[in-house]
Formats: sequence, structure tokens, C-alpha cells
Amino acid sequence: MNEKLEKLNQEIEKTEAKLRRTQHEEKILEHQRKTLTRKERTHRLCTRAAMLESYLPHPEAVTDEQVSLFLKLLFHQDSTRQLMERVFAGTATAKEGAE
Repeated sequence: MNEKLEKLNQEIEKTEAKLRRTQHEEKILEHQRKTLTRKERTHRLCTRAAMLESYLPHPEAVTDEQVSLFLKLLFHQDSTRQLMERVFAGTATAKEGAE
């Protein structure tokens, strides 16, 4: 009976060690996921900012506040909202058709 108890205790230790390794691997994978998500977002922000800047006259002379005000005014217009809905609805339809 003592041997059986010893084997069970060893099995518990092995299982707990495996659990700790698995939890550590999970933390590593979660960190990698966050890093990739952050890099994707950074890339997206840089790409889209470059697109915006390509349409600004003399972008080096325009302040951040001016760009922010321009975008705020632009996106609060009904015509802009309607246009965005049409453009993005077409994008969603095209993506669904591709899948």
C-alpha cells in the first residue's frame, strides 16, 4: 500500500510539473500573440497614415491639430458617411464572395 501511495505521489508531481510547463508555454504563446497583434496594428496605422499624408498639400506644414480637425469635420458630414457605407459595404460583399 505504501508503494502505491508513493507511485501516486510521483504521478502527481509529474502531472504538476507538466501543468507548470504547459502554463509557461501558454504565457509565451499569449505574449507572441500580443506582439504580433501590436505589430499588425502598427503596420496598419503607418500604412494608413501614409495614405492620408499623400493627399495633404504640403504635409510637413500641416499640424496634427489641423489634420484632426479636418478629419472630424469630414467624417461628420452625412455625405461622407453615406459614401463610406457604400464603399465598405462593397468591400464586405467582395470579401464574402472571395471566400
